[in-house]
Amino acid sequence: VANTGFLSLCAYGRVTGLAVEAGAGVSHITSVCLGQTQREATFRLGVAGGLLSSYLHSLLLDSPNEPSALKALKRKTVIQMKKQCCYVSMDYEGDLQNQGFHHPARFQAPDGHCITLDKERFCCPEPLFQPELLHQSSPGLHYLAWQSLQKVPDHTKGDIVGNIVLSGGSSMFLGFPERMCLELNALFHDTGCQIQVLASPERGTAAWAGGSIAASLTSFQQAWMAKGEYEEHGAEYVHRIF
Repeated sequence: VANTGFLSLCAYGRVTGLAVEAGAGVSHITSVCLGQTQREATFRLGVAGGLLSSYLHSLLLDSPNEPSALKALKRKTVIQMKKQCCYVSMDYEGDLQNQGFHHPARFQAPDGHCITLDKERFCCPEPLFQPELLHQSSPGLHYLAWQSLQKVPDHTKGDIVGNIVLSGGSSMFLGFPERMCLELNALFHDTGCQIQVLASPERGTAAWAGGSIAASLTSFQQAWMAKGEYEEHGAEYVHRIF
């Protein structure tokens, strides 16, 4: 029942900052100050890993690959292909126009078919920054992060800007931290503020790691609900406790 943005910050050893979470089902931007979530500075994006996997499959169906092999792909295989072959472009429009800027990758499916990914490699994760590619009206994650930082009080803004952390499996794309940093610095160009983004190699499971850290804190111990309480009062007791 803890906020995953706060837990992601805990995994980085912080209680103040901005968590950029790109997960499997949904993405979130959450500003946190001294452990308290700033509700008005929290934003949601419907683009995440599951939708990107479906998008990759649709992109491949329009590619020169053998259609029968593509239609037979199981979702688990598409997800594996996404993780193994896809990356975030530093110049999406430039890569689309200049074939020489990117290199194809070959992926062998479990049935033995070899599938070649060309522009699909960087087109797949691009909706995280351009949701309109999936017909969503929301701004991209970088712009939502910028909006969140505009909502936080001025006296906390410096600390939050200095602690922008990435979390979630969909933040693990090669190039994602660099692109997020590039986009944020473009948005903050007129302020003279140089944005740095913290990207732990274990950020895919940051919320889980942060949960274990938060649960070990002395201040958290009164928040437990004992097994005996659950058995005595039932599941509804959770809402009374939390």
